[in-house]
Order: sequence, then C-alpha cells, then structure tokens
Amino acid sequence: MSERRARPDSKNGRKSAWRRALTPPQPPVPKTPPSADPAPPEPAEVASVVQAALYRDGVRVSAPDTLAETFRELRDQPSGMAWIGLARPTEAELLSLAAEFDLHPLAVEDAMEAHQRPKLERYGDTLFVVLRAARYLDAPEEVEFGELHVFVGADFVITVRHGAAPDLSAVRHRMEETPELLKLGPEAVLYAILDAVVDGYAPVVSGVQNDIDEIETEVFRGDPEVSRRIYELSREMVEFQRATRPLVGMLHGLIAGFSKYGTDDELQRYLRDVADHVTHTSERVDGFRQALTDILTVNATLVTQQQNAEMRALAEAGFEQNEEIKKISSWAAILFAPTLVGTIYGMNFEHMPELGWSFGYPFAIGLMGVVCVSLYLIFKRRGWL
Repeated sequence: MSERRARPDSKNGRKSAWRRALTPPQPPVPKTPPSADPAPPEPAEVASVVQAALYRDGVRVSAPDTLAETFRELRDQPSGMAWIGLARPTEAELLSLAAEFDLHPLAVEDAMEAHQRPKLERYGDTLFVVLRAARYLDAPEEVEFGELHVFVGADFVITVRHGAAPDLSAVRHRMEETPELLKLGPEAVLYAILDAVVDGYAPVVSGVQNDIDEIETEVFRGDPEVSRRIYELSREMVEFQRATRPLVGMLHGLIAGFSKYGTDDELQRYLRDVADHVTHTSERVDGFRQALTDILTVNATLVTQQQNAEMRALAEAGFEQNEEIKKISSWAAILFAPTLVGTIYGMNFEHMPELGWSFGYPFAIGLMGVVCVSLYLIFKRRGWL
C-alpha cells in the first residue's frame, strides 16, 4: 500500500475490465430540439458527498464539489492523494467510485448494503475496513451505533458513513493541522480514522459505567422497572462487544503487516497505541457484560425473595384468618345449643313431654348449660378457643 499506483496518461487508462463490465452499453441518444428540457442534474452526489479534498505533501491543494471534479483533479495530480467522504451514498455514486479506483465488487456491495460486522480485508492494493462507531446519548441514557466503511488505496481514501458517528470532519481538521502526519499518505488517514473511532468509545464506557452504578442502586432499592433497564443495557453491550472485539484482531493484523508493506515507524507506534486502547476497551465491555449478568441474577434472587416474603405474609394472614374463623365458629356453635333447646320447648304444643313436669324448667336450663360447657371443652381441647 505504500507504493503508489501508476496512472495511465490516456483519459480512459484507469478503466479496468471490471469497470467496463459495470458500465452498461449506452443506447444512441436521439437529438433533442433546443426547446426540450435538458437532462436533470445529479443532486444526490452533492447531497451525499460530505467533503472531498486533494492533498499533496500533507497540504490541501483543492476541495472539489463533485466526484467528477475530484476524479479529474486527481488525474492531474500525479503525486496527490484524494480523501473523499460520503454519507449514505447512492448506488450510482459507489459504482462511479468503484470504476474510478478499481474497487472490488464484493467490497462495494458491502458498502451499499451496510449492516456489516467490523472487518479488514485486502483486495489487491486496496484495503477495505468496516468499523462500528458508538456514541453515548445522555438524555435517553442509551448507546447509538454507526457504521463506517473505509477504502484505502495507494493514492486515495474513501469513507462511507452510515449513521451519525463518528465525526470525520474533526478527523480531517486534525490531520490538516498536522501535515507532517498527513503527508505519510492514506495509511496515516486510516490511522486517524481508527483513532477517532476508538477514542469515541471512551465516553460510551464512562456512560455505561454510570448506568451500571445506577442500576445497582435501583436493584437493591426494589425498583420494578430495573429488569427492563438491565435487559436493554445488556443488549447494547452485546452490540458494543461486536463493535470492539473484532477491532482487536484487525489492528493486530495491520501491525503484522508493517514490515511487509513498509509502514512508517512513527505510524507503527501510533497504531500500536490504538491497538492498546481497543484491547482495554474490549476488556471493559466484557466486564460490563459479566457485571450485568451478575446484576440480573441478583435482581432475580431479590425478586424471588420478595415474592416469597409476600407469599409467606399471605399465608400468615390466611392462617390468622382461619384461626379467627375457628373462634367465631366455635362460639356460634356454643350459642346455638341453648337456642336449639329453648326453641324446642317453646313450641307450645298441647301434648308435649315435660310441660307439666315441675322440674321441666330447671331441666331445660341445666341441659343448655351442659351442652354449652361440653362444646366449650371440646373446642378448647382442639385449640379453637
């Protein structure tokens, strides 16, 4: 990647066999009268191209407005480097870039579809890098992920951004302020992009750490909504882990190719520093996932204990209620006995035993007393009273 690609002098010299295959045969264009409407312009290109600039020896020499101007000026700058930034480009724009810079069809297809996992692939003299950027949103307390595709060639860097992060304008500004680094070429730009993506992980790590601290407090406070928050944060950490873990291997792959591709010594040190930061971030994310798993287990245990306590309280309340019912039922039975005897002897039938007996009244009263005392003793022995 350190050797620059030779440019043919002819206008169509950049065209490869694949470019000719991409370009469909054009039917003959009929002549239109002057009054006919001209072909519509291509506003999508202007809208998607965030910024394009040409550099020579680390200094910006021009900033074309369109891709066509960028291609033309790059042909006129034999020792220049193009840095093209696009945001959610159209298919036509990507195909024009692929044709101009001989980008591999598989890499272009990935850039079109997005939703790729972080990876680093080499297609001839071109590196294709997929990165997952992240940023922490304070208001909703959640992590937002973006996707960035980078094509790095001998004399060009193309960034295709899907999402709000990262802020590549700040990366460009930083590089332009350090021309001694920018003049190292596309590899230096790739380092700056990697460094910006990795540095963007630091606020996310801090925000997630604060969220975990708050969740731990909510768990022991018994907040009923904490389970949902744990689940949502765990899902974000899965995405964060998918963004950081492959990046460790990617950077080690770049480091392994230093000697083969003649990477500048200073740039090697910078990339090693980025690799160290990525490794540290990846370890923190792994720790977050484990901590959230532990917190979820603790929360489930606390919820189970709370449910058991509530069930025990309900059981105790039911037991106490049953005891009260036993007492009420016992006294009701005791009071019902004399009522039954009195009701029988109060029917006032003419031919009824004991009505003319002089001991009838004392007998009825004694019978009531014996029945009540007997029932009381029975219920007392059974523990109902």
